[in-house]
Amino acid sequence: MAAWAAAARQAASLARISSRTSVTSVAQSARLIQRRGLSGGGDHHGPAKVNCWQDPMSPSKWKEEHFVIVSLSGWGLLIFGSYKFFTGGKKDKKDEIVAEASH
Repeated sequence: MAAWAAAARQAASLARISSRTSVTSVAQSARLIQRRGLSGGGDHHGPAKVNCWQDPMSPSKWKEEHFVIVSLSGWGLLIFGSYKFFTGGKKDKKDEIVAEASH
């Protein structure tokens, strides 16, 4: 969303500048064009991150999105398992009726 707003602002400023006909307006428009010099992502800080299945015993080395998925899955499993353990799970009424009738 922010990229669209930035592009719209840049287009509006270039339109204003291009409406002038002097030689200096060309130089000014060349200065306003954004350069993305360092956004290539080639310079990483710290050790490289790995997939969670490549080093499952070291969560600090995992990629951020893998850590989030594994953490949320673990919490969900813990909460659901605790719920099932403490409530005893739901038993069907038919199974209880059949079990009582056979005794």
